[in-house]
Amino acid sequence: MDCGLNAADHAPFNLDPWRCGQQAAVEHALSSWVPADAPASLGEAMRYAVLDGGKRLRPQLVYAAGKALGIAEQRLDGPAAALELIHAYSLIHDDLPAMDDDDLRRGRPTVHKAFDEATAVLAGDALQPLAFEVLAHDEAMQATAVQRLHMIRRLSLAAGSRGMVGGQAMDLDQVGQAPELRVIDTMHRLKTGQLIEAAVLLPTALLSPPDAAAASALETYGQCIGLAFQIHDDVLDEVGDSAVLGKTAGADRARDKPTYPAMMGLDASRKRASELVESALDSLTLFAENADDLRALAQHVITREK
Repeated sequence: MDCGLNAADHAPFNLDPWRCGQQAAVEHALSSWVPADAPASLGEAMRYAVLDGGKRLRPQLVYAAGKALGIAEQRLDGPAAALELIHAYSLIHDDLPAMDDDDLRRGRPTVHKAFDEATAVLAGDALQPLAFEVLAHDEAMQATAVQRLHMIRRLSLAAGSRGMVGGQAMDLDQVGQAPELRVIDTMHRLKTGQLIEAAVLLPTALLSPPDAAAASALETYGQCIGLAFQIHDDVLDEVGDSAVLGKTAGADRARDKPTYPAMMGLDASRKRASELVESALDSLTLFAENADDLRALAQHVITREK
């Protein structure tokens, strides 16, 4: 398919306008939902993990998909916050000594370094159910019980053993191995791609009546940019600077993890990421100009520096 667009046609996405609008909304939602008064240092650790900036790519995708579907922004604050809460919990656990054993995240000490390992585990454990509480109770979503259940099921599938957690298990299992490319693709479609796909699909649950064609198009878009995001992440791990990345560059290579550049080389990895973005752009034809934010975000996925 050819929608008349390709990755080279777009200037790098400027995040500043988004930060002035949707980011303020999601930051407010996160701040209001993440408790400061949890027992001991738990609340402090939760807020440290969530309210520390970050790319906020998944909330951006929620808002951009909602715009393509014609959904009012205020109805999307809850889903955007829920996605970021799941992402934050996953990063806390991913950084633990039993997993990737990272000391730096977003330019700051990781949660288990800033607090301790037990508090980090508990902070992640607490953020995960909080995401589903948001989807179940956020009034601004103006969602029916059935719509809420649909979103809860979608997010739980994306985050669980058939999604992000399953991908993390594969990631740990493949350290020091030389798997086939299809295995790496499957691992990252689960570990990274499922949550990105959920970000663009959650807003479809708010449509009444449902729109199967729109959901299918967004599913394709999410699958493509989810994998492109991970490929570009692997490239940045090879060529990026720790000060810019906010985490230790070269960490995957040092841990002997299978990465796309290690398997394909840098040039081939960049080419494949660009091709995936092309496919993502092709999938957006039916939304016309309403999907311009999604198009810009697709380009941003492979041009970002961190």
